[in-house]
Amino acid sequence: MNARTDTDLRVGLVGYGLAGSVFHAPLIAATEGLTLDTVVTSSPERRAQARAEHGDGLRFAASPDELLDAGLDLIVIASPNKTHVPIATAALKAGIPVVVDKPLAGTAAEARELAALAQERGLLLSVFQNRRWDNDFLTLRSLLAAGELGEVQRFESRFERWRPQPKGGWRESGDPAEIGGLLYDLGSHLVDQALVLFGPALRVYAEADVRRPGAQADDDTFIAITHAGGVRSHLYVSATTAQLGPRFRVLGSAAGYVKYGLDPQESALREGLRPGTGEPWGLEPEEMWGRVGSGGPARAFGAESRQGRDGERPVPTLRGDYPAYYTAIATALREGGEPPVTAQEAAAALDVLEAARRSAREGVTVEVAL
Repeated sequence: MNARTDTDLRVGLVGYGLAGSVFHAPLIAATEGLTLDTVVTSSPERRAQARAEHGDGLRFAASPDELLDAGLDLIVIASPNKTHVPIATAALKAGIPVVVDKPLAGTAAEARELAALAQERGLLLSVFQNRRWDNDFLTLRSLLAAGELGEVQRFESRFERWRPQPKGGWRESGDPAEIGGLLYDLGSHLVDQALVLFGPALRVYAEADVRRPGAQADDDTFIAITHAGGVRSHLYVSATTAQLGPRFRVLGSAAGYVKYGLDPQESALREGLRPGTGEPWGLEPEEMWGRVGSGGPARAFGAESRQGRDGERPVPTLRGDYPAYYTAIATALREGGEPPVTAQEAAAALDVLEAARRSAREGVTVEVAL
């Protein structure tokens, strides 16, 4: 945790559940020039947890409205999805810059209304898309920039888990007002990554299922995107995958890239580890590196087949860097300029998510307006 200074930008955090406690609070506290000042939670247990993790000087509020006249420099919204738009709207109208956890809103139209409000008030509005700083995503961007794969033809990306028993809560609620389900949760990350890598979407096809007994929201979803540049993205989000596929499989005219496993930063944050404390951050062991090549037949089934094929070579995975997001936010607040993720980018991703929801419901391919 950085020592607080009088020149730090003071941050109010709305919500201290998973998003607030595991991602936002630790990363804010680790960012030079930012101070976590106030947390909005009415739970005594969460207040005790936040105080233990961030010091006795941390202040608390019972509602987001209490932040609007507290002299804060930034409000971060990490509360349930259905609260994002009303809280962000109130903060922007009060003249306070805002960071919102994904998804920014339930619809692209709402996202664009927020973007217009922020522009009208001359305020920063950004969306927390931390997966742009995953180690595997940074590595893939580097490979593409170097032309290692040639012309990319198909991009496969997966966030798959094996969770046969629903956990309940608003994230798995079937109430549309909650904006729950995997399409808008993990799907927000995968769609954002695909658009960053390969540009706007022209067409979207999707399949969304509720597989688990007692589940109410989609827990096994597939999205196919045809990008304006010709690349086809195949995106999978699932809680019902007993055998996990590769995190990335990217096929180009010259070579392919295959990567298994997840970036280690989330698990490190969940375990209480923090960036900037002297321990290596965002690194993974060599055995988890992906491979590039035009591999021949697998030498064996199982793990060996995933790690070594004729004509392939291992590619060192770059260091993951979630702290870069809030460092860029601090810079944008002090110096001006675009934030690391814009509301317009979030709206474009929501265009795809809305198209995917319609496609899955009606069994059609949906055109996306550019």
